[in-house]
Amino acid sequence: MTSNHHKDEIFQEKKRPKSPIRFKISLNPEQKKAKTQILENTITLLAGKSGSGKTLLATQIALDRLYKKEAEKIVITRPTVSEEELGFLPGDLKEKMDPWLQPIYHNMFTLYNKEKIKKDIGEGKIEIVPVSFMRGRSFLNSTIIVDEAQNVTNSQMEMITTRIGLKSKMIICGDVRQIDLNRKNLSGFDFLCKKAEEVENMDFIQLKSNHRDPIVEDLLKIYESKN
Repeated sequence: MTSNHHKDEIFQEKKRPKSPIRFKISLNPEQKKAKTQILENTITLLAGKSGSGKTLLATQIALDRLYKKEAEKIVITRPTVSEEELGFLPGDLKEKMDPWLQPIYHNMFTLYNKEKIKKDIGEGKIEIVPVSFMRGRSFLNSTIIVDEAQNVTNSQMEMITTRIGLKSKMIICGDVRQIDLNRKNLSGFDFLCKKAEEVENMDFIQLKSNHRDPIVEDLLKIYESKN
């Protein structure tokens, strides 16, 4: 006798597309290697300088899993203003969050059909959750992207990572050079990067390639030497 769980797995398998999802731009060799590693782990800390393609890679993986029916939804979170400050901004939650999520939207529209992305956002398949609203949530069968994670505090990072449920993957993107917190040692991203090897099914990946104009590399060197 076939269990309901087994029937669900068979149904999901039949629904999955046979051919690869066609994206408008391709990942480079470094990103492809990182993607393989990310898919092998539950949580991945994805580090890299400005222009290294962290958010693009995380977004491509999330969309790929969604459209291959390997995940039911994408959850995106990013440190912004506090819950109290959000309350003073006009519009609904999505409208309030839009200014902080433009880099994510830009990467999604760069990778895939803009109207399809907008439709999935409207249907809740792509969900935006401010860091301050994550408490009490559990994310099952999802791909969770934590962007600009260097500005997530230790207590916030603990709260976010412990929201992850079964059949989910979390990609935490950050750059420790761009910590804007008053005290850099409060960065939950920096802390987890140092502890990654101590946790099973959690990995740390450093992207090194620059996807912007070569001048960016020189500018970063100048500003790093200034500090």
